[in-house]
Order: sequence, then structure tokens, then C-alpha cells
Amino acid sequence: MSTPTGPASGLPVRMPRPRQPGRHRRPEPLVAPEGAPALVLAVPGTPSSATRSLADEVVSIARSELPGLDARIGYLDGDDQEFPTLQAVLAHAAEERTARFEQARAAGMDVKEPDGPVAVVVPLLAGPDSALLRRVRQAVMDSRVAADLTDVLGPHPLLAEALHVRLSEAGLARADRARLFTVATAADGIVLASVGGDEAVQAAGITGMLLAARLAVPVMAAALDEEGSIASVAEQLRNAGSQQLALAPYLIGPEIDASLVEAAAKEVGCSAAEALGPYPAIGKLALAKYTTALGIATPQAQGSPVR
Repeated sequence: MSTPTGPASGLPVRMPRPRQPGRHRRPEPLVAPEGAPALVLAVPGTPSSATRSLADEVVSIARSELPGLDARIGYLDGDDQEFPTLQAVLAHAAEERTARFEQARAAGMDVKEPDGPVAVVVPLLAGPDSALLRRVRQAVMDSRVAADLTDVLGPHPLLAEALHVRLSEAGLARADRARLFTVATAADGIVLASVGGDEAVQAAGITGMLLAARLAVPVMAAALDEEGSIASVAEQLRNAGSQQLALAPYLIGPEIDASLVEAAAKEVGCSAAEALGPYPAIGKLALAKYTTALGIATPQAQGSPVR
């Protein structure tokens, strides 16, 4: 029986659990700062329902990692109807921020006039593509909105993980070397296909080295948008002893016509994996670009083994 001052003598008292000290302490959940700029995902390529679904999933992943995040999607080739252009999305974000400030001031609240960037624009690109990045930069300028533009998502260990997963899904690589699971169709040489010319090939090569370490097979990068590049790299791999090649698109998807990947694989006589698509790492890397631009401390993204 309890008394006004607490439980009766002899009854157990439930005490709050102390917070665990040291490096094993559970981190406080991170939320987006109040009034933080919007994350605007700049999506290249011809808009479609598939592209929108992919972009929606990427921003959904980013929001799940940072609750309260204002994440939006702008299309480089949008129509401002079904698919809003990057310029329109930025302009709308600026209008909304101004309206919130004016409403707060009209309500008598002591609020500071907003300053700093309205948005942080993150290109939905795995690697550098100077032509597409020029268009993104021009769209930001045309919007006349103060916005920061981040670098592309790669190279990064998480992209090597994503490539590994896509290859294993296509039956072209073992899902987990530690379990020694044999795949009869596993490739012994990988052509990593990028777009964006020499700069993109060099950047893809960095991720390719990480992929090669995961698969224990040679990986070489080539350019889908340069005639003969894929065939030349495939020949180099075969001359070095690789007998069964696979083509791994170092692409998220919207930035190029999927038929080009199929044609390249057919040209060199090999199978191809799917593009990276809305793999969870893509959303996490987009968020990492955003938080880095704002100086928000978040746990550093790290690659993890494929299970």
C-alpha cells in the first residue's frame, strides 16, 4: 500500500535508468534546425512517373534521417505543371520563407528577418557531369534566389556498396564474400559505366577501386557518352584475363536514357546491372551534402558490408 509520501515500506521503487556514459552512449536524435534552408534535389533528365517515384523515395530517405527536413524536388527539364522546374521550386521556397516572416511579424512576434540561403541544391548525380552541372548552376542563377549548390554525391564508399548490391541482385556478383556463396554467373571483371567525359571516368575510378576491393575482381571505369570507351575498357579487361564481364552503371538513373546502357552491354557481349536508383545510400548522401553545406554535425556516412 502506498502512502502520500511514496510507496509503502518494502515495496520496490522504480528508479529512472541513468544515461549510459562514454562512447556507447546513445546519441540524441537529430532534427532539422528551425528555419533551416530547404533541401532541393535537382533531378536531371526527361521527367517521367518513374523519375518522380525515384526522386520521391530519395527525399523520403533524407527526411527519415533528419526529421523536420524541408525537402523538395526540382526538375532540370520540368514543365512547371506536373514536374516543377528547379527555378520554380526555388522561387516558391523563397516566397514561402518571406510569407512566414511577414505573418509572424504581423502577429506581433519578435522575429529576425531571414537571411542566408533559402535552399541548398543537391544535384542527383553520382559523378561529375560538367554539362548538367552548368545547367543546374544556370537554373539557380535564373531563379534569382539565394541558394547554395553542393557537389555531386560521389565518389563515396556507400556508392561502392550500392553498386555491389545492384550487381548481386542481377546475379553478377556474390552478395557476401564472407559466406562464400557461389554465383555461377558472377563476373570476373566489371566495366563501370559513367557519363560526363574524362572527369566522370576518373571520379568513377575511385569508387571502382572500392568496388574492386569488395568483389576481389578487377573494375575499370569507362564513359557511356564517349564512342568506343566501353568497348576499349572491355577489351583491356579481357586481355588481362577476365572472361566473364559485367557492366555496372555508375548512374542514379534519370541522367541518361536506359537504352544506352543496354546497347553498351550488348556491344561488348555482357550482362548489365540496374542503375543505382533509390538505393538508401543515395538519400543519405544527398542529406550529407546538405548538412555539410550548413555545417550541421551528423554522424559521418560510412560504407557497410553487404549482408
